Order: sequence, then structure tokens, then C-alpha cells
Amino acid sequence: MTESVVRALYGRATSLNLSSRKIKVVPESVSRLTNLSVLLLNNNSISALPAELLCLQHLAELNLGNNALKEVPAVLGHLESLKKLYLFSNQITAVPPDVIDGLRNLVVLNLNHNQIQRLPPEIKSLSRLRHLSVLDNKLEEVPAELGHLTELTEINFTSNNLSCLPQQLYQCTELTKLHVARNKLTSLPEGIRTLEKLQVLDVAGNNLSMFPVEFHLLPLKELYYEGNRFVRCEPMSSVQDAEVLTLKELVARFVLREDRNRSSLVHQMLPHYPVLTALLASGSCCALCLEPFLTTWLET
Repeated sequence: MTESVVRALYGRATSLNLSSRKIKVVPESVSRLTNLSVLLLNNNSISALPAELLCLQHLAELNLGNNALKEVPAVLGHLESLKKLYLFSNQITAVPPDVIDGLRNLVVLNLNHNQIQRLPPEIKSLSRLRHLSVLDNKLEEVPAELGHLTELTEINFTSNNLSCLPQQLYQCTELTKLHVARNKLTSLPEGIRTLEKLQVLDVAGNNLSMFPVEFHLLPLKELYYEGNRFVRCEPMSSVQDAEVLTLKELVARFVLREDRNRSSLVHQMLPHYPVLTALLASGSCCALCLEPFLTTWLET
């Protein structure tokens, strides 16, 4: 590991890969690599970061996935050039507001597979964020300030404890993918119709019973909704116990039946009554009993 850092130091490297090295403590010498733009520390046993890392003011990508972090390291709030931050598969329970507030250039934030219950309102500071993933956590709510992230194109809140999404989600007009499967959602925000770029929506495994008004107008290419409680539209038989017909309907049906018999007096005289002929022209025939009728209705 030390050799890798030394080589990077003398070579003025812009990237350093220390993933899968069984590291428990990040060497302070890494902070001397002030030209670093990419630092990979994933798949180790790191539980904290040295404060000296704040010297990496050009760092744009940091991968701390699959480590032993119990909190988001405070030093990250000073790495203002960070654009991609991966903190998946740790033991993080909260996201400190002061750290989030210092990551204003972040484009990708991956917090998958942790134990986070809430995201702070200060998330609105991540005004350039495009990809937010908090899959498989313990999220119970999402702050309304999410609506300030107007450049978001992808959100993944799959496998959490969300019972609702903020109405302000409609402000994320650049959103193309929304994954909220396996939560406890009972409804979707009515304003979701304004997401005119939304192509993928995954709401499978929730408690939804219906979609919002004008939901069908969304330009979706993929929709996953199995495992919900949608009302099933199944045909029902209609039974009319007693049929009460008007005199006009009774006479019309009699004339229509008689008109079938070409030798009947009604059939012969009908051409002399053009108004009546025109009225009976709108008649029809029952598909079951084949009897003629002028008008009909169903009562349930």
C-alpha cells in the first residue's frame, strides 16, 4: 500500500486505487497527493478518515463503499470539488447537515445499503446533484427540500420505509428514472404529471390503490407496479328484475315484430307513415332473445 502511495506521489498521479487492500486506516501520506482527482478506497475496513484529507482540494471522485463507516466523515464537507461520492455498504445511520452543506458540486451521491432513517433538509444545497441513490436503508421520510434539486435525473429510494413522497417532487422536471419499489407508499404525488421526461417508474411492492389524475399522460417507457392493491376492474352481470316499459316502447316493439311478417297489415301500411318509419329505424335487436326494441337501459 505504501509503495502505491509513494509511486503516486513521485508520479504526481491524479488517481489512486487502494481498493480491496484490507486497509483499516488511511495513510496520512495520501493527503500529500494534492493533484488527486480520483481516490478509490472501497472494499476495505475503514472506520474513519484523517482530517488531513482536506488537502485534496482537486478530488472529484471518492469511493468509500463497503467499509466500516458508522457516520459520514466530517472531512468530506471540506472537499468542495467532489462530484461523485460513494458510501454504499457501510453502517451509516445519519447524514450530517454540515457535511452535506459543503458538497455543493456533487453530481452523484450513493448511500445504498446503510441504516439511514432521514435525509436532512440541507440536501437542498446539492443543487447540481443528478443521481441520488439511497437504496436499502431505513428511510421513513424524504424532506420537501428535495424539490430544490432541479437537475436530478435519477432517484432510487427502493427498499425503505417510505409511506409518502413529498409533493415538491414535481419540481424535479429533469427526472427520467424514479425507483421507489418495496416501500409503504399509499399514494403518489398528484404533481407527478409535470415530470414530462420521466421514462422509468418502479412502484412495485407498495400499498398503492390508484394512480394520480392524468398519470396516463406521462411519457413512460417502463412501468413496474406489481404487488400493489390496485382496484381490479372486472365485468359484473346486470340483472333487471322487473322491466317497466313506456307505452311508446310497447307499441314500437309490437310494430317492429309485425314488420318482420311481410304479409301482415302493419308491414304493408308502414310505408305510408314516413315519420313512424324514421323513428323505428333506430330500433335494434336483442343479442340474447333476438326480440326487437326501440330503446333500452340497464339498471344495476
